[in-house]
Amino acid sequence: RGISPEAWPPELHQAMREDWDAAGHIVEIDGRVVHADLTSEARAQGVVLASLREAVHAHPDLLREHLAARAIPPDQGKFSALNAALWTDGTVLFVPRNVTLPLPVRITRWVSDPATAYFTRTLVIGEDWSTVSVVEEILSPNFDEQAFFLSATEVLAGDNSTTHYASVQRMGLGAFHMALYRSLVGRDARTDSLHVTLGASTARLDLNSELAAPGAHSHILGLYFGNEDQHFDHCTSQNHAAPHATSDLLYKGALDDASGSVFRGIIRVSPGAQRTDAYQTNRNLLLSEEASAHALPNLEIEADDVRCSHGATVGQLEEEALFYLQSRGLSRRRAERLVVRGFLQDVLQRRPPGSVTEKVTRAIEEKLRAH
Repeated sequence: RGISPEAWPPELHQAMREDWDAAGHIVEIDGRVVHADLTSEARAQGVVLASLREAVHAHPDLLREHLAARAIPPDQGKFSALNAALWTDGTVLFVPRNVTLPLPVRITRWVSDPATAYFTRTLVIGEDWSTVSVVEEILSPNFDEQAFFLSATEVLAGDNSTTHYASVQRMGLGAFHMALYRSLVGRDARTDSLHVTLGASTARLDLNSELAAPGAHSHILGLYFGNEDQHFDHCTSQNHAAPHATSDLLYKGALDDASGSVFRGIIRVSPGAQRTDAYQTNRNLLLSEEASAHALPNLEIEADDVRCSHGATVGQLEEEALFYLQSRGLSRRRAERLVVRGFLQDVLQRRPPGSVTEKVTRAIEEKLRAH
């Protein structure tokens, strides 16, 4: 594919060494897949893991039915249209009925060229009764000239399936990162997703979970930590289109220096989607006087037998808690770091322990050292 592993940047090698155990790997450099592997056990079960450029020829029927069709069609908005028109490569993962992958599939992306726009897609298809875990990570150096990266991730969870998804964005300053994510959750299916935003000068996530059949469940976690003059924009939507479905969203962020965030979240309950349980929470912790956070949670309910709630807070470090820690011998700086660490770990503790939570914890520690 043109770039041998020996030519990969050290940061990419390090990221892969930190979580090498996997059912398969995809490595993408500057918008093109340069490496793909899949265990022989997974391949024997009919699992497909390939670049989109290869899948166009090897699995045309699969892409024709699912890619940019039901989850993120081009007519969903200007950014979905832009990505559908200009994507250069990406990943397709297909897990057949009744197949369980014991290890995650890892997708690692590296962007190196400034003043460039990149467009990529990820398509995850879990058939009925399947179980799959996907981890996406994107990295880059700092840029003197802005680089733009637009990704679209489609997760199609069949009936009675389980899909675990995690995204870790650690791009350098000077990058503008925009991500579109949408999951379609089938009958009695479950999707668990974690969305971590730590890098880029400007980052925006448009997240939508469509609970399309009775018994569907979506569990959504978000974590962000901004410093310097970073700006994060998160738009989330929990769409309940069927009865007896549940969703739960928790987003927590810490903001230091002159960084800022905006959270716009909505729970939509369609007519007839009775016995819906849906929850949405956004918590923000400001670590400096210049930091800012705006939270706009919303409910749009067109059914009468539901349980829905939303909440949002924006607060600063509590002096009483800091005083207590300092009275136990900690310096003020260490006390502040401990409070922030505990605040954000609340999100990670809701995930199974593993390399993703460990990697994010290390990245948080790097940010805290700059505080």
